[in-house]
Amino acid sequence: MKVIAFNGSARSGGNTALMIKTVFEELEKEGIETEMIEFSGKTIKGCTACGYCSKEKKCIIKDELNEWAEKIGNADGMILGSPTYFADMTPETKAFIDRVGRLCRINGYIKHKVGASIVAVRRAGAINAFDSMNHFFQINEAFLAGSTYWNIGFGLNKGDFLNDEEGITTMKNLGKNIAWFLKNLKH
Repeated sequence: MKVIAFNGSARSGGNTALMIKTVFEELEKEGIETEMIEFSGKTIKGCTACGYCSKEKKCIIKDELNEWAEKIGNADGMILGSPTYFADMTPETKAFIDRVGRLCRINGYIKHKVGASIVAVRRAGAINAFDSMNHFFQINEAFLAGSTYWNIGFGLNKGDFLNDEEGITTMKNLGKNIAWFLKNLKH
């Protein structure tokens, strides 16, 4: 089994990445393979509404998105992480969702698989970002994994999440819940 995560942060190795890694630790304890793709340093263009994907089942824009969509299709679960920018996800995360979401719907890449959203936040706005990201999973017929609190963690500066005890517990429990979900879906 494998879970792929997409880190929508512009900051490589920041709080969003630390949150994902905390979930991954629990998944790896259960023998589940993990892979994180960070958007940092990448340019993710928004959808051009050209309709190419509807005919060809892939995106016409020449970047890594088609490869990422196939990775989603080959995984058993997916995590989508983003820091909070003005009470929502990053623009890169939104562009990713707009484009890969269509490919997932057309190709059934995430249908009946486990999905989870993770949001890093300095102070407020995380619930709106969390809700927006969860819509991606819901419209693609994925099963949402939850935790003992909403999947959010607090921190502004790189590494601040490591001081958020409740956030760490939430991410660990999310990892355990994703593992349980995946193992029970296989039966």
